[in-house]
Amino acid sequence: MKATGIVRRIDDLGRVVIPKEIRRTMRIREGDPLEIYTDNDGEVIFKKYSPIGELSAFAGQYAEVLVKTGGFPVVICDRDHVIAVAGMPRKELLERRVSPSLEEYMENRRNYVQGQDGGKLLPVEGVSHGALVQCPILAAGDVCGSVMFMQDETHRTAGEAEVKLVQAAAAFLGRQMEE
Repeated sequence: MKATGIVRRIDDLGRVVIPKEIRRTMRIREGDPLEIYTDNDGEVIFKKYSPIGELSAFAGQYAEVLVKTGGFPVVICDRDHVIAVAGMPRKELLERRVSPSLEEYMENRRNYVQGQDGGKLLPVEGVSHGALVQCPILAAGDVCGSVMFMQDETHRTAGEAEVKLVQAAAAFLGRQMEE
């Protein structure tokens, strides 16, 4: 654990303010859920809660099926990190942060289709693979992640069937989140 040198007092209602610098660095937004952990040494640890992260094993299996069905590599992420990868090296992508451009697509609840939307979407920070199709995962009206077909070495483009497949996957995972 890394010390920040910042000290905050608890107010009379038991609240503590997380400094803006930490919220910005950790991408904690207003309304984001946080999990609270304690240990025997008296430490209190706040961790961003990822509801779709609880489905990561299921999302991984679903990604494997999507690769076989759609023929393109698949990446599934929560609002901050990649949680499942299929059809490309996992070590390269798993647990990496999503890019600000992907965050913007998710926040605005917009789909991305290469060639239809201006520019190239590089959805994962530090990775040069672009997205072919991206669809946000919505659960109970909230954005909780994204499903993507990624470019592969063949440089094929995604057709309408692949777009519908990604949209169906996002809808299905969103429904799983609600249950």
